[in-house]
Amino acid sequence: MNPMRALRQYQKVNSHAQISEASPHRLVQMLMEGGLDRLAQAKGAMSRGDVAQKGLMLGKAIEIISGLREGLDPEKVEDPTSIKRLDELYAYMTSRLVEANSGNDAQMIDEVAGLLITVKSGWDAIAAEAAN
Repeated sequence: MNPMRALRQYQKVNSHAQISEASPHRLVQMLMEGGLDRLAQAKGAMSRGDVAQKGLMLGKAIEIISGLREGLDPEKVEDPTSIKRLDELYAYMTSRLVEANSGNDAQMIDEVAGLLITVKSGWDAIAAEAAN
């Protein structure tokens, strides 16, 4: 058996196990982590001149951000305007990634990664508060 294939299979099984055991809060964290990973992979592909891989990874990052956006529920928060602002931020991130892909612009990818890191930091802080 190919060792790389075996490793990928193990990682797939391991990630499925993590997903099945994760709380909804942890699932959002995992999505954000996955989005950041795809952005880093897209930048790497861009620097190597691998246009197909860059497009694939940016597409996956856009799908993840779209999933985060679809998961927003203004009925579950005290301040629905905060959800509206987050929705607008996710829409902005998506449009910037489309621009980054067509313009081959690594700075736009960095901008979106920075925004996603900021959102993730807030999300991580909520988990820390809930644990205390």
